[in-house]
Amino acid sequence: MAPRNSPTGRLRRLATEMRRMREQAGISIQEAASFLGSDRTMISNIEAGRTGLSEERVRQLACYYKCPDPGLVDGLAAMTGPRRATQWWDEYRGRLPEGHLEVSEVEHYATRIRTAQTVHLPGLLQTEDHARAVFEFTVPKLRRIDVELRVEHRLRRQDILSGDDPTPYLGIIHEAALRLEFGGREVARTQLEFLADATERDSVTLLVIPFSAGAFHGAGQSILYAEGPVPQLDTVQLDTSFGAHFVDAPTPLANYRSLLDLMEQSALSPDESQKFLRSIARDL
Repeated sequence: MAPRNSPTGRLRRLATEMRRMREQAGISIQEAASFLGSDRTMISNIEAGRTGLSEERVRQLACYYKCPDPGLVDGLAAMTGPRRATQWWDEYRGRLPEGHLEVSEVEHYATRIRTAQTVHLPGLLQTEDHARAVFEFTVPKLRRIDVELRVEHRLRRQDILSGDDPTPYLGIIHEAALRLEFGGREVARTQLEFLADATERDSVTLLVIPFSAGAFHGAGQSILYAEGPVPQLDTVQLDTSFGAHFVDAPTPLANYRSLLDLMEQSALSPDESQKFLRSIARDL
């Protein structure tokens, strides 16, 4: 396959996992190249995401690397496909920062999503007016057309939570995020009612950490944890001042799983959380 200039986040992840698999097997780039009957450049391009991989090639290399996990191999094989398959977020390529598109891609392929927010509300459950108010506070200030583009993209991301096969979703929200009135009182009330209504869906669970819980693990964090077909293919996305940051190394992934588990323990039950949401909405 011809080298690609700008691999998607998913293909970069496939490339990274193939490199990890080779290194864990103790096989050199030259040895892998000899197995394929090619040169070192081809393996380097594969592991940098510049050269695409077919399902057959993934399975050949996994067999040569003696990968002991068939679930991981199947997951990696499923990440191959057309070199330039078009998805809905490709409409925004060149119009939004790449991080926005990678978040869409990660969410689209996730088998389950967990998030934790202590200041902002989950993007997957924001109303249009709330999202617009959030983007209007961006520094430097965005042009109106750019605000509307981001709002449109955010709302389209939410499609994964609806339809015949919604992605299971669990969101942990601190009370502080619930009480920030982005857009004013009416917008905030509508947003809170929207969150409470969302918990009526079988696929959506929201857990609130109240102020009364005191100090808790993960304070100040904003985490999106997207589960893959096997834990090795999970992805964490963090919000930073410089845009989205993605984590896929095994040890950090395990740490974030543990952190989210601890945050869940500090939260109210699903039923108590729903009542809490409605009580704050009524008080506005």
